[in-house]
Amino acid sequence: MAFVSLGINCEGILSMAEYIMAILRTQLMVVFSWGFYKPQRLPNDAGLAFEVDGFLYQGRVEVVYNDGADLFEVHLSDGRVEADVYADCLVDVIDGLVERTDDYCERVKKEYGLINR
Repeated sequence: MAFVSLGINCEGILSMAEYIMAILRTQLMVVFSWGFYKPQRLPNDAGLAFEVDGFLYQGRVEVVYNDGADLFEVHLSDGRVEADVYADCLVDVIDGLVERTDDYCERVKKEYGLINR
């Protein structure tokens, strides 16, 4: 984080990975729908990596903090990158890449054998 490079003591402040996890926790049901697992801190506290098993994408996701822009980048292992993501949009952006389809409700019903009442 920028504060460390300026020599400011950040002891007791969240790491970037912990900060990203805190953002993801604001919408846990959405995150759970991705099949989220194996979260791990990226080297040099650059962000958070985790695995997903969504409808649209299965594999590694890396959320990297762009210090200069004060925004996030979402990297998928298939080479796709979503840049300039604001913190309050992070879950929605990842959901759009990993899970959410136009017929999402129907796919969930079919996948899990749910019946309309």
